[in-house]
Amino acid sequence: MNIAGLVGRTLAQLGAAHAFGVVGSGNFHLTNALRENGVPFTAARHEGGAATMADAYSRMSGLVSILTTHQGCGLTNAATGIGEAAKSRTPMIVLTADAAGSAVRSNFRIDQDGLARSLGAVPERVHSAQSAVADTVRAFRTAQNERRTVVLSVPLDVQAQPVPAGTPRRVPPVAPTGFVRPNASLVRGLADVLSTAKRPVFVAGRGARYAAEELKALAAQSGALLATSAVANGLFEGEEFNLGISGGFSTPETAALIRDADALIGWGCTLNMWTMRHGSLINPDAVVVQVDLDDSALGANREIHLGVIGDCAATAADVMAELQASQAEPPAKYRTPETAARIDAGARWQNVPVEDLSTSERIDPRALTLELDALLPAERLVSVDSGNFMGYPATHLSVPDEFGFCFTQAFQSIGLGLGTAIGAALARPDRLPVLGTGDGGFLMAISELETAVRLGLPLVVIVYNDAAYGAEVHHFGAANDAAGTDMETVTFPDTDIAAIARGYGADGITVRTPSDLAAVTGWLEGPRTVPLVIDAKIASDGGAWWLAEAFKGH
Repeated sequence: MNIAGLVGRTLAQLGAAHAFGVVGSGNFHLTNALRENGVPFTAARHEGGAATMADAYSRMSGLVSILTTHQGCGLTNAATGIGEAAKSRTPMIVLTADAAGSAVRSNFRIDQDGLARSLGAVPERVHSAQSAVADTVRAFRTAQNERRTVVLSVPLDVQAQPVPAGTPRRVPPVAPTGFVRPNASLVRGLADVLSTAKRPVFVAGRGARYAAEELKALAAQSGALLATSAVANGLFEGEEFNLGISGGFSTPETAALIRDADALIGWGCTLNMWTMRHGSLINPDAVVVQVDLDDSALGANREIHLGVIGDCAATAADVMAELQASQAEPPAKYRTPETAARIDAGARWQNVPVEDLSTSERIDPRALTLELDALLPAERLVSVDSGNFMGYPATHLSVPDEFGFCFTQAFQSIGLGLGTAIGAALARPDRLPVLGTGDGGFLMAISELETAVRLGLPLVVIVYNDAAYGAEVHHFGAANDAAGTDMETVTFPDTDIAAIARGYGADGITVRTPSDLAAVTGWLEGPRTVPLVIDAKIASDGGAWWLAEAFKGH
């Protein structure tokens, strides 16, 4: 066995769950070593798609995934997906070849460690045959226990070296870190905040996705309402006092209830400009608290009155015990019948009346999404690309829980949706995968439609097709009152995306009116052995409400 085989075997023994990539000469032996040792491998058509597949797989499974790339150009092709994963603290290893140390003039040579750092990933490398196991274990431990994206470079000359004599055939598993319990004085401080607050609101983010039960119990004990950031959508599904998504996707009623809070607690959530609408959702008199494992996250986006370092589940449990010791009965506080009625009537976009903009040629995207919400099975996994359309699948398609929604938006890149949907689908084959994407993002990543067809995924792709980069059309058109504004750079001839999809081997339909959706019912009743691409010719919404929020942050 050589070092390439040893690295692959070591990662498999440590628990690498699934590998994605495009195989070239540099990562050929690394990838085969993973496969030979039982790690499933999905071949993508572009490294960018493979990176996003790996990212989504980890998000939906909670396991460490692998992206494998060729040295140099293979790694740079994956850079956007790696940046998205790194910004989202996805536990993922980028197993990449690197130019041999002696190959100073190699065309493939770049500063791979520097590239990784610039993307927010952790650079690691296999330095020698003697250190190969230790280097690989260190990379895996960082990915798993620190929830980081790690770029592990394995130079070609090191890959080819023989495994040193005496190298153990097995490595012990990397034990996951236990709950990080908060300091007792900080627990008492948070308990005091909740005891004195009259209208507390919890906003849970990515870091709280495994703390749903503890947070629901604490909210009931403290009289708090529940909300999530966009990435944690579905965490409190089914709860009476669930406000849904906080931020740009909030309904007016949800925004009003959050804005009236006198105590706002962010759980594994940095309360950034998206989640807090640039701070406008925070009452000036509210006490603001953050709970997070990462000290640098506390107060990173806005002033806070109390920062608690600790695991969200452990912190919620400790605060719960503190409150129970001092309260005879849980107070109602914000959980009144009046609040429940307001939530029931107005905290879901499905319940907010809208003017239908449909014509005989183009369908209102809200009407389209609500029709599909009723047609598609409830046990679904919704992935969302980026663009002007993105709020419709995010707000008008219901999800069963936090593992029914995959939102790769930290980098705000269009074109990640198809890879997201494929990786998420492989992580959760028990659910119907659904993708909401724009025509621009879909066409940017369309090579991965072949991957979905080859895998036989029962994927529903909703293409919100306005024949444009809609975000730019609406933003710059509005900024210039659309009078004489040159939009030629961001508008395109209408494309028959359904026909292109059929060319890839998928089922493709064109939707202009609700009656055209009858074909979706037929696909659902069939074997579902190929993806269904819905080319929805959508009416203009004049610029989505979340779009104005997004452009404030540019």
